Amino acid sequence: MISPACRDALQTWLQGLSALNGAAAHTISAYQGDLAGFLIFMTEHSGTPQGLGALARISTTDMRAWMARERRSGTGARSLARKLSAVKSFYRWLAEREGFEPTAVLAARAPKFQKKLPRPLAEEAARAVIEAVEGQSETDWVAARDVAVVTMLYGCGLRISEALGLEGRHAPLPASLRISGKGGKERLVPVIDAARKAVDHYLQLSPHPQAPDKPLFRGVRGGALNPRQIQGAMARARAQLGLPATATPHALRHSFATHLLEAGGDLRAIQELLGHASLSTTQAYTAVDTAHLMAVYNRSHPKA
Repeated sequence: MISPACRDALQTWLQGLSALNGAAAHTISAYQGDLAGFLIFMTEHSGTPQGLGALARISTTDMRAWMARERRSGTGARSLARKLSAVKSFYRWLAEREGFEPTAVLAARAPKFQKKLPRPLAEEAARAVIEAVEGQSETDWVAARDVAVVTMLYGCGLRISEALGLEGRHAPLPASLRISGKGGKERLVPVIDAARKAVDHYLQLSPHPQAPDKPLFRGVRGGALNPRQIQGAMARARAQLGLPATATPHALRHSFATHLLEAGGDLRAIQELLGHASLSTTQAYTAVDTAHLMAVYNRSHPKA
């Protein structure tokens, strides 16, 4: 059982995450489950109720015992890393509030795990998907809309939320767009002719009048387009083409980065186009194989 004092502290922390940090409901629920499991284990491990004072005395050995128990129960490395992150976040807050040193908890190391690399589409497959998306709706303007969105994803490397966040004031599309990405970070993204033409074609067919402060891409009833509509069109297109389930709208953004790099694009320039804070993220994002990179090297290096 979790002591009343610990339960109250946990609820106060979760409420703060929701109110101050704007954490999503599913994130709050996941944190609550992770912390409840941790606190229950510590109670059972020590054999005594874990009040706030007892939590302040948790040792490195206690943390290792908890992590070992999680692994024995089948928790994967990725999931355990997520749980440990939640525990550390709670402890930073609790230590500041209660005035104790949380070193034993914060020093615990998450298990290493192999990050899942994105799976971009081959260039031919990416083009085929865009063409196939057009045939997934019997309504001409809806088909044109979906093609315009996926062309923006592949042609400009946008996240689907960024494409659907465009407004009427952005049309007709300029030579480059100022995009506000994750964390409010802005970047300048060139707009290729194919994307501009696809959006123009959609606007010509759309029955909904455009307004500067309204979404550029509309749903059937005129409201903001739900990303599930694009995901559904992509799902039907990949089924038609026999592509794997990894051929999602987000895979088009991965494909944009990978194909640019394959064509000899500079990794740091691609980092800027994608809006990545870290170059290592961009490196993981692309899927250019070593053989291809060596071929480019051998062709371009002055001593090759």
